[in-house]
Amino acid sequence: MKQFVLAVAGIYGMLSVVLGAFGAHAFKKILSADKLADFETGVRYQMYHAIVLLVIGFALSFSTSTERWAAICLMVGVFLFSFSIYFLAFAEYWNVNLKFLGPVTPFGGLFLILGWLLLIVFFVKSKLF
Repeated sequence: MKQFVLAVAGIYGMLSVVLGAFGAHAFKKILSADKLADFETGVRYQMYHAIVLLVIGFALSFSTSTERWAAICLMVGVFLFSFSIYFLAFAEYWNVNLKFLGPVTPFGGLFLILGWLLLIVFFVKSKLF
């Protein structure tokens, strides 16, 4: 599990840099200011959580279900939250109706919140502070 979390952290981090660079340069020409701001929100949340996954990948042993589920929720949450935002930002440019993805974004946010909550539970139970 540790190697998987670290690999996902690396992939999410790398993709956020690549997508952020495209957003800062190439996508400025094709997305409206509002859609570009949405896109940048997805990139920012993806990078924040890539860093968190990297830290917990090194710091945790994943020997408890709470640790494992916290990591799973964060990984799934990033995917649902950020990638739904990316697709929604491009829907108008691609001239496709992706409104069905609208509820996916907050659902991804719920997974992120649950991941953080599980980390808090783990920290409190393990008396690390």
